[in-house]
Amino acid sequence: MKRAPRRPVVITDAQQSPDDQLRRREIRYVIMMSFRALCLIAAAILVGTAAPMLWLWVPLCVAGMVLVPWLAVILANDRPPKKEHQLAYRLHHGDRDETGGPQALPPADPPKVIDAEQ
Repeated sequence: MKRAPRRPVVITDAQQSPDDQLRRREIRYVIMMSFRALCLIAAAILVGTAAPMLWLWVPLCVAGMVLVPWLAVILANDRPPKKEHQLAYRLHHGDRDETGGPQALPPADPPKVIDAEQ
């Protein structure tokens, strides 16, 4: 049985190293927590100056101070999905076995014929 040639591995298909993934998540976490600090400072300034539409801005800042840390922790602990779980990978490769060809269906049993005359 002749094997189908394997596709070459392209460097753009390689996953990021765990150190690079961790660094990217750390940077995202710091940026989001900085946004939280800005929400706190903005709320303090708005309350101190009695800004117009205070009823709108303070709840938005408080929501940012409450929701952003929660999202930051979730995103900091989230790793990229494995390649076989990514939609683009599935659309490109489809259901293929390790040789690169489509997976064969198991052989079907012959159909049963039911004759009422017998």
